[in-house]
Amino acid sequence: MTSSDTPPVPRRLPSGVHAAVRPGCALLRLETTESRKGVLDGAWWPRSRDIGAELPALLSALVAHLGPVSRVGLDAAAWEGLPTRIVVDDHVVHIDSFPVGDDTVLITRGDRDIFSLLVVPPDAAPDAARSAMARAVQADNVSDAAQILVDTGSERGSSG
Repeated sequence: MTSSDTPPVPRRLPSGVHAAVRPGCALLRLETTESRKGVLDGAWWPRSRDIGAELPALLSALVAHLGPVSRVGLDAAAWEGLPTRIVVDDHVVHIDSFPVGDDTVLITRGDRDIFSLLVVPPDAAPDAARSAMARAVQADNVSDAAQILVDTGSERGSSG
């Protein structure tokens, strides 16, 4: 059997990584080429809906992996106190309000390189949140953020 006869195995994070996921964490599968596959590039589980408290840590982590981030797209209805810009590592990041839903955040690097992250509701049950985040970062994922949250029981208000 040649290597071309072997079906490709979807790349996943080691299972131990998911056990440590807690509110305030992000799981990212960042492919910075135009050939990115999958609907989502990662997942984020904020501790609250206070964007001023939550966004700086996420952006600092993203900047460390992606370089400067120019814009963030969020649904204003899903967040408390949405500013128009935020400074991260001495760099201004513009915040845009889009009706993308409370389950998605769009991160723009440069002019057109957009990364889409699933947003797990802060009140999601830990097991459901971990499951949703793991599914979002699967290279072969074809489900959008809303469907992943429904399928894993992570949607807003679903925790006991």
